[in-house]
Amino acid sequence: VGLLAAAGRLRRLVAPFVTLDSVPLEPHFRAARESGALDFEEWDEAMFLSGLTAAAQRLPFLPVRAGLGADLLRLNPRLRTVTSPYEDGEELLAAPALTMDVALVHVNRADPRGNGQYLGPDPYFDDLYSEAATHTYVSCEEITDHLEGPPQTLLLQRQNVSGVVRAPGGAHFTGCAPDYGRDEAFQRAYAKAAADPGTWREFTERFLSGDETEYRHAVAAFAAEEGRAAHETTHQGERK
Repeated sequence: VGLLAAAGRLRRLVAPFVTLDSVPLEPHFRAARESGALDFEEWDEAMFLSGLTAAAQRLPFLPVRAGLGADLLRLNPRLRTVTSPYEDGEELLAAPALTMDVALVHVNRADPRGNGQYLGPDPYFDDLYSEAATHTYVSCEEITDHLEGPPQTLLLQRQNVSGVVRAPGGAHFTGCAPDYGRDEAFQRAYAKAAADPGTWREFTERFLSGDETEYRHAVAAFAAEEGRAAHETTHQGERK
């Protein structure tokens, strides 16, 4: 989201939150939102889940109680409520289907047919993204002919996938557990650069101006620099 906002390729966004986890607000998203360049529709997470589920099931909406006690209806005038046709007559929020043209999903393993396996603790809504989209393209750490493991890890089904590509490290600088965790040092550098136009130009030139191989080399060089800096800091502390 942040890179799309930085490139001016984000016009409208529907989401429950945009964060880098250990960095609470994504800097480029924040700048786009504050400047008014981005039309942002904030939903409760349960509403978001219902909207994806509606799209996956090819329904126009799903009723949900979430959001009724907040200002979401006032802030998002396109949202509507419905009345239960049964005796209770309860008013519910009608979460509209979040249908997508394309979904991009990264998982640990996939087979050439499009089945995908996620081995980490929290797949979030990746399975629903694939079901709600017209086309889903899967990047993965490894392509294998046979996926083995608990059924709940077999997240993506081939009938919902249009293409598969092997992309080791494709989730960097976020994580893809258990293969690797979040690159906190790189994320801090990204967030710091995003806060200043001049520093961001330098970051873009170093990390985002080349192809995948050049990106990997630049990240490796950055990690080596961070390692040397940490080593020097440790030795300085020992001398004191």
